[in-house]
Amino acid sequence: MRFTVPHPIPYQGSKRRLATAILSHVPANQYTRLIEPFAGSAAVSLAAASRNTFSSFVIGDALEPLIKLWNMVIVDPTEAADEYSKLWHREREKPIEAYYEIRSEFNVDRSPTKLLYLLARCVKNAVRFNPAGEFNQSPDKRRKGTRPQLMKEELFAAHRVLAGRSQAVYGDFFSMILSAQKGDFFYLDPPYQGTSEGRDQRYISGVSRDRMVEALAVLNEKRIPFILSYDGFCGERNYGDPLPEAVAHRILLDVGRSSQATLNGRNDVTIESLYVSHCIPVIREVNRPTRSLGDFAEQATLFAFS
Repeated sequence: MRFTVPHPIPYQGSKRRLATAILSHVPANQYTRLIEPFAGSAAVSLAAASRNTFSSFVIGDALEPLIKLWNMVIVDPTEAADEYSKLWHREREKPIEAYYEIRSEFNVDRSPTKLLYLLARCVKNAVRFNPAGEFNQSPDKRRKGTRPQLMKEELFAAHRVLAGRSQAVYGDFFSMILSAQKGDFFYLDPPYQGTSEGRDQRYISGVSRDRMVEALAVLNEKRIPFILSYDGFCGERNYGDPLPEAVAHRILLDVGRSSQATLNGRNDVTIESLYVSHCIPVIREVNRPTRSLGDFAEQATLFAFS
């Protein structure tokens, strides 16, 4: 699959492949500002900016170095591109060892460009933090990450679609919801429930299910439209329980065969839930009765994207 939308910050779980399907549920010419409080790679914001779906954008996250990096992209990505190149070339002298050195340095100085390098170079582009808030993912020994020239091109391409109409905001998602105004549209992509509660906590800031439901209730009361990616399943593994129908309409996205399942010789397909607030008309519904979805199929629509 070829992409024309820039994607400078690699992130496991990025909605790059799903952005078109997600944005297809945004009514045309009705909303002015897209707010993405769990931005990560900001794939949906970048896709929407490339299509001029909104006139302005707010890229938010609870990981401060990531927001500093997005500010660099929005204002002037030259420094980020240059620093990334220097970090990438450090491995020529000390393969793998350089990665661990840079990781240790990041855990002290919280450099945004070092975070970019770590995300591009770590296993599966999967951000992982320990309970002390330290980045602890290992390097991917099969590849060297995005080459500097390509990274520079992606950073500048993202700058061109975001500059002059975007801001990057560090902070808790709830404060952004409380300050929502008429004309705003929210896309929320928090960590899966299974990685926010219990033993499998891996991100800098998780979100409990109760707090998410409370936040959506605020948006519903304000009649601020939203789309939420929050749970799903792959094979026999569930990633959280579905939200109540009263909160939003649930659509099931057929994401395709799981890459991890492929590596393990299985044919498991990943299904992700997309919650669309009731003030948005549900469009492009697709019936797929040949696939068994178990309990997830109750009161939900399966959406096949291309």
